[in-house]
Amino acid sequence: MDHWLTTIPPMAVYLIAGLAVGIESLGVPIPGETILVAAAILSSRHEVSISPHGIAIAAVLGAVIGDSIGYAIGRRYGERLFGYLERRFPHHFSSDLVDYAEHVFQRWGMAAVFVGRFIALLRIFAGPLSGSLKMHYPRFLLANATGAICWAGGTTYLVYYIGTAAEQYLKNFSYVALGLALVLGLLASTVLRRKMERNVKIFVQQREEAEGSAPTPAD
Repeated sequence: MDHWLTTIPPMAVYLIAGLAVGIESLGVPIPGETILVAAAILSSRHEVSISPHGIAIAAVLGAVIGDSIGYAIGRRYGERLFGYLERRFPHHFSSDLVDYAEHVFQRWGMAAVFVGRFIALLRIFAGPLSGSLKMHYPRFLLANATGAICWAGGTTYLVYYIGTAAEQYLKNFSYVALGLALVLGLLASTVLRRKMERNVKIFVQQREEAEGSAPTPAD
């Protein structure tokens, strides 16, 4: 296993991490966060020459560039884009989810772009939805870049230091500890996703109640 690790080209890991995060940020629902965590775990192994700094930089660049491309696409194609994504990825997109995300972004603006970077369901919406809502690009870029630095950089270094500590203190059990770190990261992501799904249901319920209580025009 250790010998196999030494054959992995560091540049390939940087490119895969950056591309995965960038494609997810573009609006395509792939497991960018999982790939980032796996790359950070690799960087914590002393047998390989993969740098956590390289992974962090690649992930931040991927996040900023991917979100910016998504912003441009959303600004140009708007609702047609979300209709296509709903048809193409029915398990990840729905009209209710889009409506909820639009509500959040309209209400919170830059803060939604920043916080959305840490939540999978909002992360894939940040760029396209901000463009569709015609958010001023410099404001979007500022929130996008700071969110990318905190999320991608923070995730990389957190996993790296956990992995390094596991290897140093647990010795033969380091692989188990690294696997545990990955599971914990995925668990945290799942919890945030479930919370977002509950928020969407509450939003839809409140909207339906408001529509049901609205006065109807007189005949």
